[in-house]
Amino acid sequence: MREATVGPGGARMRWMELSGGEPARVYLHGLGAMSAPYFLPVATHPALAGHRSLFVDLLGHGLSDRPPDFGYTLEEHAATLATALDSAWVRAADVVAHSMGGAVAIVLAHRRPDLVGRLVLVEANLEPSPAPKVGGSGINAYTEAEFLAGGFAETLDRVGPLWAATMRLADPVGLHRSAVHLVAATRPTMRHMLVRLPIPRTYVQGEQGSPVRDPDGLTAAGVRVVTVRAAGHNVMLDNPEEFARVTATGLTGRARPG
Repeated sequence: MREATVGPGGARMRWMELSGGEPARVYLHGLGAMSAPYFLPVATHPALAGHRSLFVDLLGHGLSDRPPDFGYTLEEHAATLATALDSAWVRAADVVAHSMGGAVAIVLAHRRPDLVGRLVLVEANLEPSPAPKVGGSGINAYTEAEFLAGGFAETLDRVGPLWAATMRLADPVGLHRSAVHLVAATRPTMRHMLVRLPIPRTYVQGEQGSPVRDPDGLTAAGVRVVTVRAAGHNVMLDNPEEFARVTATGLTGRARPG
């Protein structure tokens, strides 16, 4: 396990890392998740294996610290992630990011273009979400006080055992603030930033997930939009074989063997 001091009060961001060739690949999780459980199996698939791979947990999630005075905005998540990647001597990385992690990755690429060389987004949030739900969690329907007083327990019951397995390890304050800011999105929006990025970009969605709005607009802007069969929101878990091949194509521009 690796770590870097990134935030207020000496807060540390942590990640699991596999050695390999460059460019490095950075894997980012979604709201209430962790990167290694969601991405390690596909990162070691023959289509993707062989690169240095960092499975980063954002502040408030998984193995990373939980600073109480951190705002947990998408911009702040991206800034602390940039500090961690600087510490790890990462440049022009392949970034593969799921859901909320995709929103953070877009902000990172927009603000620190030296850190991101290619981008694969997996059912990422691209614009503000209508209240009162985000990613099916419903977290932002609570005030912070309500969430701490009982909303966190209600949410763990509601989201089901798979998501709850990692969500229960998240800091309730960080989880709630992250959810609220994810719904609010950024200004300009993540979509606005994404279509202007001058790097190879792929947007992966599950056949049974939530279809991205205006896929033709993304395609016209040079974003490759791919739908993975027999998969919902957690594409990498639902159909890892096809996800690995689609991601490898997005990162190399050519198909890789399965």
